[in-house]
Amino acid sequence: MAKEKKQEPQKLNLFDKEYSMDELTDEQKVMVNHIADLENKMGSMAFNMDQLTVGKEAFIKRLQESLESEDKEEE
Repeated sequence: MAKEKKQEPQKLNLFDKEYSMDELTDEQKVMVNHIADLENKMGSMAFNMDQLTVGKEAFIKRLQESLESEDKEEE
């Protein structure tokens, strides 16, 4: 039979100090979870901004090419 490994409590490094998640109050744990969720959302938003920026640049380039093509036809 395999031995079960005892899980180490999760550690949190904040303000140059290490905290065990087991030592935090429920309110503090909620705040940590909010911070982690906000960091994930900010990362996702940055990823979306990159996609939107590249998409916008692609449409600007296509518009410019279309306008230049029309200008050449008029000449």
